[in-house]
Amino acid sequence: MDVPARAHPYPAPAKLNLDLRITGRRADGYHLLESIFCLIDLCDTVWLAVRNDGEIMLHTPIEGVPSENDLTVRAAKLLQNHTGCGKGVDIWLEKRIPMGGGLGGGSSDAATVLIVLNALWGCGLTRQQLIRLGVQLGADVPFFIFGRNAFAKGIGEELQVFDVPERWYVVVKPPVHVATAKIFSHPGLTRDSKPSIMPSFQNLQPFRNDMQAVVFQEYSEVLAAFEKLLPYGKPLMTGSGACVFAAFDSSEEAYNLFRQISEEYQAYCVEGLGVHPLFDFRPETAGESSSG
Repeated sequence: MDVPARAHPYPAPAKLNLDLRITGRRADGYHLLESIFCLIDLCDTVWLAVRNDGEIMLHTPIEGVPSENDLTVRAAKLLQNHTGCGKGVDIWLEKRIPMGGGLGGGSSDAATVLIVLNALWGCGLTRQQLIRLGVQLGADVPFFIFGRNAFAKGIGEELQVFDVPERWYVVVKPPVHVATAKIFSHPGLTRDSKPSIMPSFQNLQPFRNDMQAVVFQEYSEVLAAFEKLLPYGKPLMTGSGACVFAAFDSSEEAYNLFRQISEEYQAYCVEGLGVHPLFDFRPETAGESSSG
């Protein structure tokens, strides 16, 4: 990817849902969730270069997705419109997080754009203001702006810091794209899990994903990948799929499985993160130059 020297790279990490329960449904059709969100060190890279002419340009469009529909462009325009900022940005996106896997790649890319441009454009929004803005782009965006492992409620926008032990994960991407809308509308989906009173890593065990059974029913490829991981612990699906993962206490254990599973599947051996790489991002750390 050809990126000019004036652009700077910013990380956009993926997430896993270590636990996901559907506790109800709002009148507008949105599902009420409870979930443990965990950041992992599988990252996209968002390259940004500030422009002074107000234009927002995506130089790496995804095939079949109009640039104006890309979450990075929508995030920049949302911030621009909300704050009245007259600056623009050039965007290059280097994807490593697989699309359609339940890892939140698109949402994380959007969150990184909001975090960085809020600083580089001098918008001055607080983290909480950015979270309220981000929910307009998608239910996972607030978590990435929040920037810490979290217990999430509501549609994903009610967040509290959640202590997740240091662990390693092997993430497997089956060769299928799960249609999230299809899963949420499925008549067999569990929608009445009991809400947690005092959530903690221990008292929520055993972890589960209320979408998993329906996805297995509709997508045999996801079930097959899950069954491959079964001998190595207690695998789980993340989000609405398609990715499944297994957790380990050491990098050696994780890498041993990764070496085996990666011969058959697209797979990743990753470490959990305690905080987002941009959690303490400030404009003076960017070294950003303007153009346009």
